[in-house]
Amino acid sequence: MATKIILTRHGHVEGIAPQRFRGREDMPLSKLGYAQATALAERIAATWRPSVVYTSPLARCVATGAAIAAACGVTSKALETLNDIDYGDWQWKTHEEVEAAFPELYERWHKTPQLCRFPNGESLQDLVARAGDVLRYVLREYREQALVLVAHDSVNRALFMHVLEQPLSAYWRIVFEPCGISEIDFVQDTPSVRRVNELTHLDNIALESPL
Repeated sequence: MATKIILTRHGHVEGIAPQRFRGREDMPLSKLGYAQATALAERIAATWRPSVVYTSPLARCVATGAAIAAACGVTSKALETLNDIDYGDWQWKTHEEVEAAFPELYERWHKTPQLCRFPNGESLQDLVARAGDVLRYVLREYREQALVLVAHDSVNRALFMHVLEQPLSAYWRIVFEPCGISEIDFVQDTPSVRRVNELTHLDNIALESPL
């Protein structure tokens, strides 16, 4: 029997479009975000029987996780290691603002992200180390159970780099949109990816930008 991770991203928030470096900026779900979270919760409850929901401690993930937990009749707990990447001095700035103030580092982040550390913030190595801690924890504590992780685009990318054994330079190769569903099974410690960023449960919701 497999350990199943249902991985998702929080619902829509301000700062997704037009895009800002949100990171640790704590903000509520938008009206669209709540609608996405409701549809996500209904889909998960109808398809799986998770034992628990773990979320990033930021409000947008806590609210998304609460909707899932309520629909599934389980508890939702915040896990610090699922927190969004710390953008440091870039946090809540627009891409135009960051590119103007840090042109070389901004270019490095997009071309060679493994060589970038945000001023007064984290590096990709820090993020990937935290994601590894998450996997070790859930595989130890929830062996042969299903559980839901509600995190951020950055954290979900890092988790998939572990699962797919990809280098840090592969950071930009996969995208996780708000309330998309990914499914990973672990037989012992060997993963198999069943779905990635599935969005069919959101078909009846008028989406804004998914970025």
